[in-house]
Amino acid sequence: MPLLLTFLSILFLILLIAWLKIDTFISFLLVSIGLGLASGLDVVTVSRAIQKGVGGTLGDLVLIVGFGAMLGKLVADSGAAQRITDALIGVFGQKYIQWGMALAGFVIGIPLFYNAGFVIVVPLIFMISATARLPLLYVGIPMLSALSVAHGYLPPHPSPAAIASQLNADLGKTLLYGLMVSIPAIAVAGPIFGSTLKRFTPKPDADLFNVKPRPTSELPGLGISIVTALLPVFLLTTMSGIKRIYPDNQAIALLAEPYFGMLISVLFAAYTLGIQRGLNMKGISKSMEEAFKGVSVILLIIAGAGVFKEIMTASGVSTYIAEGLVGIDISPIVLSWGIAAVIRVCVGSATVAGLTTVGILSPLLIHSPVPPELIVLSIGSGSLMFSHLNDGGFWLFKEYFNLSIKDTLLTWSVMETIVSIMGLLGVLVLNLFM
Repeated sequence: MPLLLTFLSILFLILLIAWLKIDTFISFLLVSIGLGLASGLDVVTVSRAIQKGVGGTLGDLVLIVGFGAMLGKLVADSGAAQRITDALIGVFGQKYIQWGMALAGFVIGIPLFYNAGFVIVVPLIFMISATARLPLLYVGIPMLSALSVAHGYLPPHPSPAAIASQLNADLGKTLLYGLMVSIPAIAVAGPIFGSTLKRFTPKPDADLFNVKPRPTSELPGLGISIVTALLPVFLLTTMSGIKRIYPDNQAIALLAEPYFGMLISVLFAAYTLGIQRGLNMKGISKSMEEAFKGVSVILLIIAGAGVFKEIMTASGVSTYIAEGLVGIDISPIVLSWGIAAVIRVCVGSATVAGLTTVGILSPLLIHSPVPPELIVLSIGSGSLMFSHLNDGGFWLFKEYFNLSIKDTLLTWSVMETIVSIMGLLGVLVLNLFM
């Protein structure tokens, strides 16, 4: 019976989101209430589970995601993203331009959330394609694959950060392992796959294609642009390791807290990309407020997924499923990737796919011998599987590049599938050395 209820709940969730187009947070709430009552919980217990699910899931995640959005906004608005791209393309030259685009997309994608990053880099892709006289997708796919990998694999992006929080995974380790897995995934899905796409000839809107870059004199310096964009990576990956060496040092302990590292990064960016370039604090604060508004919907989705997980825990459904899966001879990495991939294909949202998978498998995954950081990456890569007509990213790509649905499936959807499968293979290989 618990398995049937879980299946019906997920099916109902898919129908509400994909077919009826009801808000994702409300859909999660409705399904969670229904599952709780159907499982025999009384109204008071269901209400308490909802409160615990929202509060327990968001916690300091609100700060991590919020500060990440603010940092991304400052990097984008200041022109630091353009400066980084221009420099990398200059270093790699036309012969290796795809690798330069991939690296630029990855560096830009770490602080920027996906939709914001997409809108920022597409004009750069158009500009570079026209200047170098190279096919659009040959140039663009490497950069967009890197953005996708950063979105699915790496904190402080919402889904991997939330999954890490649910599984008590170390954010610093998750980021470090994620960087290792990202390299082969980007290489195959980006430059290698992109090299096969010269036959596609998208004709985007002329107004979009003729985007003029900002003058170099208006851009921040290259050094400060890179340092500012990558400061969270440095703090998250190094401070957690230093903390283990000096466990009693309070200053290091504070710097090792992910939310504080993100706060330091935002303040640093506000100074280097704002105040130092003549902007006033009022304008910078306004930009930060707009950035936080942009991720508020994502935070609600995360909260809704947290409610679903808590209802499954309170009703005993998660424990029942976990006990049933214990005897199955399948790697937790493959299992978590597979479930996330199926939900992704059905729902379209990578965030929903990742967090729903955690809700289903968390009792099993928490006690798994596999390091939780690798489980985060396996779920994250599974949540990127085969983007198609029910995913906003699919339509964003299709409309910007003015492709047919068939060509979008043959390019974008295949790229996302490669990113997902390479992520799984990378995690499996990394697990051999753990």
